[in-house]
Amino acid sequence: MRFDIADLRLFLAVVEAGSITHGASDANLSLAAASERLRDMETHGGVQLLVRGPRGTVPTEAGEALAHHARLILRQVADLQDELSERAQGIRATIRLLANTAAMTEFLPARLGSWLAGHPHTDIDLKERQSSDIVKAVSAGLAELGIISSAVDPAGLHLRNFAIDRLFVVVPRDHALAGARRIPLADIAGERFIGLGRGALQDHLDDHAARMGRRLTYRARLRTFEGICNMVGQGAGIGIVPERAARRWRRSMPIAAVRLADAWATRHLSICYLCEDDLSDSARDLLLHLAGGQHGGRPPASRARFT
Repeated sequence: MRFDIADLRLFLAVVEAGSITHGASDANLSLAAASERLRDMETHGGVQLLVRGPRGTVPTEAGEALAHHARLILRQVADLQDELSERAQGIRATIRLLANTAAMTEFLPARLGSWLAGHPHTDIDLKERQSSDIVKAVSAGLAELGIISSAVDPAGLHLRNFAIDRLFVVVPRDHALAGARRIPLADIAGERFIGLGRGALQDHLDDHAARMGRRLTYRARLRTFEGICNMVGQGAGIGIVPERAARRWRRSMPIAAVRLADAWATRHLSICYLCEDDLSDSARDLLLHLAGGQHGGRPPASRARFT
């Protein structure tokens, strides 16, 4: 079935005019050319689309279906043309931002909403990646901004503070560890876990377990921290989530939160970028907005290196 945009416009013009003659005129085609196009559409589609009669032309059931989809397609084409026109004129922009799991789920939603509301002509292409992959992508110019943890070498990128992320172990309230204040991963590596299905944080945890020569056992893998806390509260296992998630969900779920004691479990999150002068105006404005919302952490640094 081969219909092009001109075919769809003609077909809609005929349906809305109720006449091939008037539809052809509205589509700036001769009657002969329009009639040939319509016959070709029915031939290629293998179905009758129009009923032609002395009192006008009406669509068949198949024709009604085609008209419905044609309206949707032409509306999308118009939206695409408008957006491309805006971008060509510099009216609309897209910022490529990469972030690790904690930043993506626990910090960015609250900070990006107000900024996007105040910048209606700028979109953000946001993707989740591991911090090490973010450094490579920003260094290669594949993203303008990234949010990484202090666990990786920023490889000479400029940094701005973003937040501090601490990992907590969540356990059922009646668990033997519920009253502990801190616990290292080594002491719980033999427990059965509820983990994330995928993501940078899950890879981070599994990597540190592997460095200890251990492999964490997962009873189930879920998509959200809420889901992990929910299953932990039902006694299905234990989990490891960011501090903000642990504190938020322990108010409404029967779970206790214990701080993960390992040094790597407290991570300073930073915004990384190649050079502020090379950023687009929109990206620079977003950088300042995100850095202005920082909560604690190290002082701003230029080409700093975490060790």
